[in-house]
Amino acid sequence: MRIIGIDPGLQATGWGVIASDGAQLRGVSHGIIRTNTRMSDPERLVLIFEGLQNVIANHQPETAIVEEIFVKDNPRSALRLGLARGVAILACGQARLALSEISARKVKQAVTGTGAADKKQVANMVSRLLGIPSPPSDAADALALAIACYQGAAAPKTEAEQMPDGLSAAIEAALQKER
Repeated sequence: MRIIGIDPGLQATGWGVIASDGAQLRGVSHGIIRTNTRMSDPERLVLIFEGLQNVIANHQPETAIVEEIFVKDNPRSALRLGLARGVAILACGQARLALSEISARKVKQAVTGTGAADKKQVANMVSRLLGIPSPPSDAADALALAIACYQGAAAPKTEAEQMPDGLSAAIEAALQKER
């Protein structure tokens, strides 16, 4: 089975594809789709979408997992992150991939044993589990998502559950600010 993990971001979208051969996991490929702030949002979103389409076409995953949005203080940032997340979900939907969503905390817990792990700890554990050199942070996060999916830390969501609580909270917070 091949799984693609996607760590969405408007500036950097990490992706990682893993495969299972029985109980053995291996890293197939990983990378980062980068945009820059001089590009318009539509240009950035097209670049992310087309990049993910190419990755999916080249590596033929059967399932996908995308990180949920975490909202702390800045609803505007969460909404902008939601744009990148939306095109990632669209790319997966267009390819008819089963889609799971999971919080960053659950990913860290599934991969390192603690939900409070830092990015370096996640990258080191991904490196060990897949037997690869330590990947760049955004790609390591995406590979960690795929590993968590393989381990069953996230189940595919039904259509009724597609809008995660984090995005709902971000939208509600933005609307509250407008009022």
